[in-house]
Amino acid sequence: MHYVSTRGHAAAQNFSEILLGGLAPDGGLYLPAEYPQVTSAELDQWRTLSYADLAFEVLKKFATEIPQADLRALAHKTYTADVYRNARSGEDAGQITPLSVLEEKDGSKLLLQALSNGPTLAFKDMAMQLLGNLFEYTLAKNDAQLNIFGATSGDTGSAAEYAMRGKKGIRVFMLSPHKKMSAFQTAQMFSLQDPNIFNIAVEGVFDDCQDMVKAVSNDHAFKASQKIGTVNSINWARVVAQVVYYFRGYLSATTSNQQKVSFTVPSGNFGNICAGHIARMMGLPIDKLVAATNENDVLDEFFRTGIYRVRKSAETYHTSSPSMDISKASNFERFIHDLLDGDSERVRALFHKVETEGGFNLAGGPGSDGDEFTKIARFGFQSGKSTHQDRLDTIRDIQQRYNVTIDTHTADGVKVAREYMVPGVPMIVLETALPAKFNETIREALGRDAQRPAGFENIETLPQRFEVMAADVAQVKRLIASHTGL
Repeated sequence: MHYVSTRGHAAAQNFSEILLGGLAPDGGLYLPAEYPQVTSAELDQWRTLSYADLAFEVLKKFATEIPQADLRALAHKTYTADVYRNARSGEDAGQITPLSVLEEKDGSKLLLQALSNGPTLAFKDMAMQLLGNLFEYTLAKNDAQLNIFGATSGDTGSAAEYAMRGKKGIRVFMLSPHKKMSAFQTAQMFSLQDPNIFNIAVEGVFDDCQDMVKAVSNDHAFKASQKIGTVNSINWARVVAQVVYYFRGYLSATTSNQQKVSFTVPSGNFGNICAGHIARMMGLPIDKLVAATNENDVLDEFFRTGIYRVRKSAETYHTSSPSMDISKASNFERFIHDLLDGDSERVRALFHKVETEGGFNLAGGPGSDGDEFTKIARFGFQSGKSTHQDRLDTIRDIQQRYNVTIDTHTADGVKVAREYMVPGVPMIVLETALPAKFNETIREALGRDAQRPAGFENIETLPQRFEVMAADVAQVKRLIASHTGL
């Protein structure tokens, strides 16, 4: 399996070669030269597999140069009941991402797929725990070091830091928007005292942090000298790890490969739903992929109109689903590459236009950049938007009807999913986090605190270690260099 850049000017590489990197040297994102296909016979065989074995079966299609015994061992080291705490007991024991029926009405079925059983209580753990083990494995084979440089709007940072803490040869430098995460999210990251973890609070919004990561990634000399890698969703291995739970969700919701399901995915950076797109391209029988946004609705606008219009920092709202407070979806380029039938020169031109003019228009007509908007239906994409009031209403409704508490991002997903349910096609909403991570809004909606798992009762009172910094690329480079000694 070889990987190529969405922008076409980077040499093809294998999975291990792109694992530690992030952006391709030409500024594009890596994709397989061709998506591996899954047969109906394979789907039948996979129905009875454990999550770890299913992960191995999916991963081996993408990481073909890693010995299969090693890859299987990495999957089994990652996906255990010891790592995914809520999968330890009861009827869901060992399932890792258990599926539950939330509501059935008029022949339609709405399900929740639990993805927040990991150590930081968010879906990011599903990929990040694997990534930590893959990094350690690859670095040990090459007696190498890695300095991870990433950005987070809330959950990626803590998931990365918990996955990488104490890992040999790895340091983590994580940017986050200063005072724009929930108190729980902030405490999860900043309370870590591990010497290989460095938290940097940037005076700005998430997109400022993400732009800094891309600027460092595009400084090839600095990236090489400081051995910079990334764990943001531009990292291909993270996306592949997320593909696994789409297969698990489908197989758990169906009894026959002739059945289809749809997924609704709370979406900001387009990484999570991009994994669903890849699963669909591999042959998984997905009917619709519904992107649910919050007030930062750049993706909803595109899927409704064909216009991709990134927002400036001043136009990015700080919302009660803060992990989606993103106005430049960094994984979106992968989908556009597929939408344009792999025309890498056009992809390059369109995303140059994003950087210089703030967006592009594929709706056709005068002044547009193309007319591919009509092709989007072939890929099964739909979208919707949720507001703060929608979140409150949905959290209250789900609690009252089903005695289930959902977090703010999952509420965005449920609200939008209900708009697209059809008889005979189960709609799976990907749960994104436990409600305790966003207690301020849970208290507003329900008049009480969210339940907390053991070990997190007083996390906000722990000592915190972080550095506040302006959105200054040169300054963050100096900080990285001062701690690496490279």
